Amino acid sequence: MTNEAIKEFVSNALPSATFDESGEFFTIQIEAVQWRPLARLLHSAPYNFDYLFCLTCVDWKTHFTNVYHLTSTDHRRAIVVKAKVDRNDPLIETVSDIWKTAEFHEREVFDLFGVRFKNHPDLRRLILTDDFEGYPLRKDFEDAVNMIKL
Repeated sequence: MTNEAIKEFVSNALPSATFDESGEFFTIQIEAVQWRPLARLLHSAPYNFDYLFCLTCVDWKTHFTNVYHLTSTDHRRAIVVKAKVDRNDPLIETVSDIWKTAEFHEREVFDLFGVRFKNHPDLRRLILTDDFEGYPLRKDFEDAVNMIKL
């Protein structure tokens, strides 16, 4: 499984996807609305990315980027998918029905960044209390107690 083969496979399905090979992982960059269709493709043959081992979010102040790390245990290969999410209406489709590990990771990103995962089976706070106001990993979050300003 080469980067070129993955590029061709993804480009045929999503021509607007872009690719980055400069880091440790081969990276596919997409818009949030493209995430679920791409996830289904990557999970199925011929690549079988069957394990979502990490999901995090980055706040760029203008938008969020959800960063998904996927592994194919069949091919012993890992890739990254970065999905650009609207900061003013942070909504992206869940993939918890594709990768069970996403259920936990999506709850964490929701709790700390406020990204909502459409059709998630149990989207609620994971770490913080239900009455906690705000999302502490956003760059505009102000913590009056600890005086953190980014």
